[in-house]
Amino acid sequence: MSSDEENAKEQPLYVGKDDVQSSKEQETGVLSRLRQAEASMDAKFGVESEAINRKLPEDRHIVRWHEELSMALLWASATMNTSCFATGFLGWEFGLSLRQSITISIFASIIGAALPGFAATFGAATGLRQISVSRYSFGWWPNKIIAVLNAIVQIGWAAVSCITGGLALNAVADGHLSLVVGIIILAIVATLISFVGLKAIVIYERYAWIIFFTIFLIFFGEVGRYADNTTPSALKGKDLAGSVLSLIAIVYGSSASWVSIASDYYVHYPVNVSRVKVFLMTTFGIAIPTSVGMVAGCVVASALNNRPDWADTYEGDGIGYLIQTMLYPRGFAKFILTLLVLSGINVNVVSIYSAAISCQQFSRPCARVPRFIWTLLCFVLILALALGGREQLNSYLQNFLSLLGYWSTSYFAILFIEHYLFRKGNFDNYDLEAWNDPTRLPIGLGALAAFLVGVIGWILGMVETWYVGPIGKLIGSGGGDVANELTFVFSIVTYIPARYLELRIFGR
Repeated sequence: MSSDEENAKEQPLYVGKDDVQSSKEQETGVLSRLRQAEASMDAKFGVESEAINRKLPEDRHIVRWHEELSMALLWASATMNTSCFATGFLGWEFGLSLRQSITISIFASIIGAALPGFAATFGAATGLRQISVSRYSFGWWPNKIIAVLNAIVQIGWAAVSCITGGLALNAVADGHLSLVVGIIILAIVATLISFVGLKAIVIYERYAWIIFFTIFLIFFGEVGRYADNTTPSALKGKDLAGSVLSLIAIVYGSSASWVSIASDYYVHYPVNVSRVKVFLMTTFGIAIPTSVGMVAGCVVASALNNRPDWADTYEGDGIGYLIQTMLYPRGFAKFILTLLVLSGINVNVVSIYSAAISCQQFSRPCARVPRFIWTLLCFVLILALALGGREQLNSYLQNFLSLLGYWSTSYFAILFIEHYLFRKGNFDNYDLEAWNDPTRLPIGLGALAAFLVGVIGWILGMVETWYVGPIGKLIGSGGGDVANELTFVFSIVTYIPARYLELRIFGR
């Protein structure tokens, strides 16, 4: 046994309440004071401490039916936002017709949302956050790669939302409030809500979606008459196939990206909650609101064909000014834009919270750093990323959302095969007491091998503005993104024999 494993076995970190207390008593210096401050804020204000600990069945409460609606409504608030609306323009940018763009937006959203729908079923059953759940496939050390990737994903999502919300604020102020200031305002507000923890997030997100659903209905009502539902796509053959595949990859990636945080928001539900209910409410709680926002974007984008003045505003001044121009009267448009700014806060609240939890799982020393410190560090990184990419929103969306889908697909494939093939779809086959013990978890070599081979699928099939894979470039003049399909096949074909070999050699 290695010295690291011996240390881990001798000093398990945060397996139970007694271990937590023992660890706190041993700590001295700055970390000790910070943890004491976090515990004090938890007691006085409900600021969640020890967030990465497993939630034991006896520590949970009965959830009433209206609270169970949060399984869907939390995601509705997080997904129905200006980022999804902006993504809806990409079909038009790719040269697809309105019907094609709408069809892809709806069905790719449903397929992508099924991934977090599956992952969400682990939350109540195990009491573990999503990155902790994946230790049962990836093991102790390889899972740290997943933790880092997830933190990057959530920080990136938050940056996208800051940019789109900042553009809306800039338009509301008629350019007198800079995009930089708008981004900073959004990041600060979202960080404050995430700072409190899961309880505040669930309550806030349960109701916030109503505002944005109403706004998108207004978009349909005011802009629908200008929608271009007659002009067919000028693309043919391989060029059409390439654009369709690339848009599918982007929309799918938008919904699938929640797979790495899904169970974070179900650990407080009773163990016996229906997993079918969790799957369906999560899947459609993500897919339907995402589709609403994206379809609104598709409709508005098609209207640019019939309103050249709108097209000029969009190309010259951005999406915030376009919304202000297309809605009437002007004062009402400013009011709608002001409300839309809040949609950026919705997704940021979720992303910052889960990013901080992932950061705590980088290593044992990182786990000892209080969540609120990681929340503040994530805030700084979000600002840096948003400010750096604020002038290239569409390029950012195309590249970032596609990349989200690639790794999410590989992550899902490995968890799915582990659960249904190697653990027979039964949570009794998980040693839940071992969640934080490297000596009892899988080694993770099978999952690591499958994930790395899946990366080869990314490289072969991806289509990005900065790189087009050798297989992706074969589909049309601009390429067609097939990285998710290749990644899915490569990951499964590799994981099954690699995991069997791992079990045969190491026995776990």
